[in-house]
Amino acid sequence: MTSVRGAEEDLVLPGARTGREPERSLRPGPRRLSPEQVASRQRERLLDGVARTVAANGYTGARISDICRAAGVTRPVFYELFSGKEDAVLAAFRGGTETVVRAMQRAYEERGGAVAWPAAVRSGLEVLLTLLAQNPAFATMVVEIESVGPAGRRARSELLASFRRFFADAPPGPPEVARAELVDAVVGAVHAAVFRAVDEGRFTETAGTPETAGTPGASGMAGTAGSAGTTGTAGAARTTEAGDGLRGLLDVLVHVVVSPFGCPEGPTGPERPGGGAAGDVAGPRPGAAAGVALDS
Repeated sequence: MTSVRGAEEDLVLPGARTGREPERSLRPGPRRLSPEQVASRQRERLLDGVARTVAANGYTGARISDICRAAGVTRPVFYELFSGKEDAVLAAFRGGTETVVRAMQRAYEERGGAVAWPAAVRSGLEVLLTLLAQNPAFATMVVEIESVGPAGRRARSELLASFRRFFADAPPGPPEVARAELVDAVVGAVHAAVFRAVDEGRFTETAGTPETAGTPGASGMAGTAGSAGTTGTAGAARTTEAGDGLRGLLDVLVHVVVSPFGCPEGPTGPERPGGGAAGDVAGPRPGAAAGVALDS
C-alpha cells in the first residue's frame, strides 16, 4: 500500500481539513497566540475553504461568502489576507502544488535518484497520484486553475517548470532531438493525462470510501462515488476499482516519462530489487490517510 512519509504539516494540502474543526477555532477572550500566529491559522483555514468551495462549485461559482463560511472566518478577515478570490485561489494552488512537488522530490531521492532513475521517477509519480487521491478537493484545482485566466495559466506554467528537475538525471535521449523540447513535451503529456483523470472524476471517486472516510487526507465530499455512506462489499469493490484505475494511470505515466529516453520502465510488480514492496514509498507518515493502494 502506498504511503507518503514526511512531517504532518509538510504534507497537508489545501482542502484536506475543514475550517470549522474545533481544534483550529479561535475562541473569544485572551489569546496566547501572537497576531502573526492568528493570521497564519486564519489563512490556512481560508485556503482549506477555497479548495473545498472551488471543488464544490467551480471557480466561477465560488463566492467569497461561501469560502468564508466554509473556513469559519469573517469576510473582513478574508480581505486582510487576500485581495480577492483570484488571489486566494492562486495561493491555494501554488501552496498545494509546492507541497506535492516536495513530496515527489523526497520520494524520488529516497528511491535512488540518478542511480535508479526509472524507478525513482515511478516513486515520484506514485506520490503525485496518491496525494491527489487522498485530497480530491485539491485535485479539482488542477482543472479549475484554468478558469482563473492569465494568472492561472502562469501558475500552471510554473508548476510544469518545476517538474523539469526530475529530468536532470535522465539519460541523454535521442541525439537528433533537442533535449529541452523533449522534456517539455513529456511534462506536458503527463499534465494532460492527470488533467483528464481529474476532469473525469477518477480522483474524486476515491473520496470517502471505507479506507478514507473521515480521515485527514480525504474530503468526503457529498455526491462523489463512494461517499461516506458507502459501506460493505459495494464500497470495497469501488475502492479496489478506483485503485486499479490509478495503478493503470501510474503505469501509463511512467511509460510516457521514461520511454523517450530509452530506459526500461523499472519494476512494476509487487517486489522490487533490494527488498520492499514497489508501492511502499519510504514508510508510513504519522496521521496519513490510508489513501489508494497503487501497488499492492
